[in-house]
Amino acid sequence: MSDIHIRKEGRAGRITLNRPKALNALSYAMCLEVEKALDAWAGDDSVALVLIDAVGEKAFCAGGDIQEMYDTGTRGDYDYGRRFWRDEYRMNAKMAEFPKPVVSLMQGFTMGGGVGVGCHGSHRVVGESSRIAMPECGIGLVPDVGGSYLLARAPGRLGEYLGATGARMGPADAILAGFADHFVPEPGWAALTAELVETGDAGAVARHARTAPAAILAARQVEIDLLFNGTLADIDAALAADGGDFAAETRKALGRNAPLSMACAIEMVRRLRGGAGIRDALTLEYRFTYRSMEEADFLEGIRALIIDKDKTPKWRHAGPAEVTEAEVAHMLSPLGAAGLKLEEELS
Repeated sequence: MSDIHIRKEGRAGRITLNRPKALNALSYAMCLEVEKALDAWAGDDSVALVLIDAVGEKAFCAGGDIQEMYDTGTRGDYDYGRRFWRDEYRMNAKMAEFPKPVVSLMQGFTMGGGVGVGCHGSHRVVGESSRIAMPECGIGLVPDVGGSYLLARAPGRLGEYLGATGARMGPADAILAGFADHFVPEPGWAALTAELVETGDAGAVARHARTAPAAILAARQVEIDLLFNGTLADIDAALAADGGDFAAETRKALGRNAPLSMACAIEMVRRLRGGAGIRDALTLEYRFTYRSMEEADFLEGIRALIIDKDKTPKWRHAGPAEVTEAEVAHMLSPLGAAGLKLEEELS
């Protein structure tokens, strides 16, 4: 079986990610295969719903396969990465706008590119092992693949908190933040899958759902709303002044990430809050990712965390207070003719 297994089974169109040793990291080819399947099934009356799952216990999809982006980018070739992001974002939009139910079963790690595949459907299922996050600021990117759209719709200031820190959400937190819909105990996923395939009725998800364990973030909501109100520098100062354990842990998390990425992530969430759609989010994300290799910290972040693994990235800014409003505005400014053209490409 290849890295991705796509087939029709019963009443379902099935997409199974099959790179368990790589935590089902999403390659460029896999993105294109997912898009091709969505295109084929949208008008296929024999497909009542789409079911997306993954092989292995550790991860649904822990992110995108970024080795090739690093290899090409360090040679000064930015076109490969830009093309990857452009095509991936087009697939993300099609997933979010798919005219039939899309059910995703997300065990273990679902991060970055995995969110783009698993968290835009209509019936997003988590279980006991689920850990969902948008950790892109840790590698010099911003929450993308439509993740900024989800963050902007999270309650209160959870979007700023989750986007800047990359904090991992358990099943209840993922439901609270709007990254998932239903908690189904994982021993019951086989039975749920069988029912979905046989009947094509996405209502089966709700019938199998149970109450998730308590959400940790719910107890932190008031505190997060107070601390994450302002610019990145304001947030850092508020965390430093707070003195509590949560504030100290959170400030430590911010200290690991790229300041420019965090400042832009916070600005993106705020721009998108209050009615923006998935295409607005993807267009804004692409402005940053397009520039990320040449003008931000993406290549250094990958070097430090993935390639050399020394975990000591040399970010362009020494800390939150060093990032200027002008720099944030530039990274998120329109790209002109190079901008993402989802309307044109999705028509």
